[in-house]
Amino acid sequence: MTLRTAIVTGAGRGIGAATAVALDAAGTRVALVARSADQLTDIAGRLTRDPVVIPADLGTPDGPGAAVATALDAFDGRIDVLVNNAGIGLRKDSETLSVEEMDLLWNVNVRSALLSTGAVLPAMLAAGSGSIVSVSSIAGLRGPPKRALYAATKAALDGMTRSLAMEYGPRGIRANCVAPGVVETGLWNEHLARPEVADAVVALIPTRRTSTAEEVADVIVFLASDAARAITGEVISADGGIHATVNLWPTV
Repeated sequence: MTLRTAIVTGAGRGIGAATAVALDAAGTRVALVARSADQLTDIAGRLTRDPVVIPADLGTPDGPGAAVATALDAFDGRIDVLVNNAGIGLRKDSETLSVEEMDLLWNVNVRSALLSTGAVLPAMLAAGSGSIVSVSSIAGLRGPPKRALYAATKAALDGMTRSLAMEYGPRGIRANCVAPGVVETGLWNEHLARPEVADAVVALIPTRRTSTAEEVADVIVFLASDAARAITGEVISADGGIHATVNLWPTV
């Protein structure tokens, strides 16, 4: 399968932006989806293959379907790759979690991925091929402290991916997850700015360093490509080896 078109959600920054850049470099035309039009415009300026900018709130019931419909229209009805990257994090004691927080994380992290996937599947089925890559987290595999809600949403993506692989593999569609560890983006940067936190976290990583968004993007592009045509239903850790260690996460 030649990667001709792709949708990347949460493309305004971090892993999503790095993935859009990497897909563009690999010869793919990319639809960029996120809430911030300004961020998307900035990322689009770094791409060379006529990207499509789609501002959308994927946490709403209609947002994912509308975004996919816009991309399908721009790409003449063909989507080769969907990268479900949109997500938000939360670090909080479990006894203080609110229903509103639960709804927000579920809607953005899980429901948006399910709705986006459902919206692209008819086009992929018509083509007889497609690759769906969702960005999970080692939180869904290891369950670090103070992240019960976030970990639950990421574990849901892992289960969704395995089910999609079983359901649609016979029809030419693959589904995989990438589970990043400590990546130098967003919320992690705030924690890593504290030397005592950075030292405690890095000490747990076998490679003794954090990962970059670009390194995670390379794994996503690999899984989306024909180079990974024998891989489906997998959760691939891109974490410097944290998943292989004992679960001694610091409470940071």
